[in-house]
Amino acid sequence: MSELLDLSIQAVKTAKTSFCRFITGNDAGTTGSHQAGFYIPKNAAPLLFGEKCHKGENRERWVTIKWQNDLETASRFIYYGQGTRNEYRITRFGKGFEFLQDRYVGSLIIIAEIDVDYYQAFVLESEDDIESFLSYFNLSTEQTNQIIDLSQARNEGDMLRLAIMERIKDLQDFPMTYEMGKMAQDIYNRLNNVTPEQIRKTPDKILMSWYSAEWDLFRSLEEKVYKPIYTQPFDDCQSLIDFSNKILNRRKSRAGKSLEHHLSAIFDAEELIFEEQAVTEEKKKPDFLFPNSECYHNWEFPAEDLTVLGAKTTCKDRWRQVTTEADRVDEKYLFTLQPGISRNQLKEMASEKVLLVVPESHIKTFPEEYQSSLGTLGSFINLVKEKQARMPKHFLMRRGNKTVVDTSVQVEDVTDALTGKSKVEVNITNNFHEKVEQVINNKGGEKK
Repeated sequence: MSELLDLSIQAVKTAKTSFCRFITGNDAGTTGSHQAGFYIPKNAAPLLFGEKCHKGENRERWVTIKWQNDLETASRFIYYGQGTRNEYRITRFGKGFEFLQDRYVGSLIIIAEIDVDYYQAFVLESEDDIESFLSYFNLSTEQTNQIIDLSQARNEGDMLRLAIMERIKDLQDFPMTYEMGKMAQDIYNRLNNVTPEQIRKTPDKILMSWYSAEWDLFRSLEEKVYKPIYTQPFDDCQSLIDFSNKILNRRKSRAGKSLEHHLSAIFDAEELIFEEQAVTEEKKKPDFLFPNSECYHNWEFPAEDLTVLGAKTTCKDRWRQVTTEADRVDEKYLFTLQPGISRNQLKEMASEKVLLVVPESHIKTFPEEYQSSLGTLGSFINLVKEKQARMPKHFLMRRGNKTVVDTSVQVEDVTDALTGKSKVEVNITNNFHEKVEQVINNKGGEKK
């Protein structure tokens, strides 16, 4: 744990009120907005004024903010409520204030009220620090941009909460990540009457809802499993540290897999042909390969019909991993839940031919000049569908009720080839043997 991360966690734990959010292009002025300072959502008004302000008035308050446990600024909390405006901001940081620069877009800002008119603020840049902070307070990326609730108290009347408690009442330990993701999907779909058609119509919205529901499910199960342990005294300090690390590591490790499982379920609902963790060169494994590794390693399969997608909850540092995962594919796609990425990183991604895919609701958090180049989950799905619609038909066959890809037969019409009506040579492999025998029996022919 870095010193800055530790200080930010301690500040939040001791604060009267605390808040966190990702710095966006709107804050840094790269989205075309002419507003100044950090935007604060209405639900976090108590952090600034202790209460919600009223439309029709402008209101301000001057405070001291200590940044990174070092620099202090005399800053202004302001509410714009007159005319058409209705927003909160933090402004006045002094000349050359670095955290409003473009390089900090995508970083996590944490603001904690320590005393009357005195606040501490931290900006976490590294991906590991950001993930560790969110994991410590059991937050997903979608649960930022609001007051941090240390008690995580929830309304017992909430239907999702009740459904979760009913579902986990007989569980004594954590299920596999795939099973937990499926459990969250089932709970959310049942409560909201989600149909396959709705999934296909609004994949971005459904994905984020599933992801959020799984975080609620995970937190509830975590409390059930670990409460009997943490409510008892520990024998020594090391035992306490080991227990804490176990919890934090579980939170961090499941987040990425959770996203992959939900994306996989969306792709299944869309009836796409794909393979997860397919092996490419040097045993590298992209998160998703469309259509699959058989086609990838068959040099007769058109390279332009191959698609690679990486999936990362945050991609501030590790996005470069995607660039080396499939040599046959020139442009790689990367899906991330991170709102807002700096202009410099977006330039780097573009130069490395990494095309960013983000939830539709996140588009406006990116610099204005890049928004049109971003893909949504829905647009990415449409792109893959177009490729698979034009895929040469001899790569497709049916197994049961599912369309799969078979690259063992390189002919336009399998039946004609086997009955001698085509001059195309058929390469019969073991996994295609039953299909060959069936065709021969139906036609009364012999193997050629």
